[in-house]
Amino acid sequence: MTETLAAALEREHREIDEGLETYRASRLAGEPDSAALVRAIDGLRRHIYLEEALFFPPLRSAGLVGPVLVMLREHGEMWPLLDGLETEVGRDPGGDTAAGLLDDLVPRLAAHNVKEERILYPQADGVLDGEPAEQLRVFMTTGRMPPGWVCEMARPQPD
Repeated sequence: MTETLAAALEREHREIDEGLETYRASRLAGEPDSAALVRAIDGLRRHIYLEEALFFPPLRSAGLVGPVLVMLREHGEMWPLLDGLETEVGRDPGGDTAAGLLDDLVPRLAAHNVKEERILYPQADGVLDGEPAEQLRVFMTTGRMPPGWVCEMARPQPD
């Protein structure tokens, strides 16, 4: 049986969480696994991209504007934390600054994921069908985030 879109999206959440936890545990053990953190950051950025580019537009069209706007706002709040983590893991992978940023990100991400999994993901297989569903599935398998892409709520605003 083919994995539902909701299950596939939730699986990505778990994979990202596992990478963050691997880093956190390795840092506490005195040997920070910066590669695990970089994979988790990259995975989260890619996941945010697929939601904003492929998943949220059909949900908005189906009338779920409010919940989508909440998710966009939260993506925008997490994006600078990801930027900071990327910088710190390159500068001092086991440092306190990276740990502090991660301590800020993890509970935000956990609360965010619960909302997506309870409110938006159950809509995935009903709202996305045909071409939109196939595009999402293909992207989840082979897609890459465009270089330099920034989530909607973290983009610079014109003056």
